[in-house]
Amino acid sequence: MKFTQLGRTGLRVSRLCLGCMSYGTPSWRPWVLNEEASQPFFRRAVELGINFFDTADMYSLGVSEEVTGRALRRYARMEEVVLATKVYFPMGDGPNMRGLSRKHIVQACEASLKRLGVETIDLYQIHRMDPHTPMEETLAALDQLVNQGKVRYLGASSTFAWQFARALGVADLHGWSRFVSMQDHYNLVYREEEREMLPLCEAEGIGVIPWSPLARGLLAGSRKSLTDRSSTTRAKTDAYAPVLYDQPGDWEVAEANRKVAEARNVPPAQVALAWLLSRPVVTAPIIGATKPEHLEDAVRAVDLKLTAEELQQLEAPYQPHALRGM
Repeated sequence: MKFTQLGRTGLRVSRLCLGCMSYGTPSWRPWVLNEEASQPFFRRAVELGINFFDTADMYSLGVSEEVTGRALRRYARMEEVVLATKVYFPMGDGPNMRGLSRKHIVQACEASLKRLGVETIDLYQIHRMDPHTPMEETLAALDQLVNQGKVRYLGASSTFAWQFARALGVADLHGWSRFVSMQDHYNLVYREEEREMLPLCEAEGIGVIPWSPLARGLLAGSRKSLTDRSSTTRAKTDAYAPVLYDQPGDWEVAEANRKVAEARNVPPAQVALAWLLSRPVVTAPIIGATKPEHLEDAVRAVDLKLTAEELQQLEAPYQPHALRGM
């Protein structure tokens, strides 16, 4: 496994991040693996050299954090692990069980620490921006967690570039800990982040850890068409995928990816991940794995170098999108 620095920090992470949304309880989503079924994936990820793991409090409503924490304490050296989680989405019906108020951030962090079984979270990320809470309140609360030693680094996910730029500026103005990473929606099928967010991250030294690098499986080669919802359990039940990928040009990109993969004699997932890893600003795509080959293919993609001609072939069919994933 290759390693790189997360943005301008001294923190070194593997070029792949294992997304742990797939591990928790199937009562939350039918495609989620329970704790017993998820153990081989954590063990194999550690064996392959992955040291970067991402979850969120809302995944399986906390169970993903519990499963992730226990598995990493069992299979990994915790001093080498970079453990990331997120806060924002509802964790209950109460009015203060969501969002980015000081109250919820502090309480959510304490709950995540307990579920993960650690004293400090390596990377604590806001899952989205909260339009109902002043940014200063949110950033001050996050800085407080850093100063208390409960969080080492701060990250953000899927927001508008102007909001993210403002957050960086406000943090600098007050001398607060600033965000060091952006977890955004970016893949061959959806490249709108190239307009503003990625140049901003490059200029500010922000590490980029894209979610949905395989476009919800569209770039994995298992679907027969853009509207095919029968190829996997997740495809059958994922109501969010049709919202993200629903225009005809998306399938043309998937087909271009498949053709490059066939010519290389490798799975399409490897080519799609290799394309992301070829982007200078990308630190580590967040991969999902519910089958053993998912992990193996992803790790092989780290060493797959695409030619200029292949990159052009992959990128040529792209058509502009409306903003998705915010």
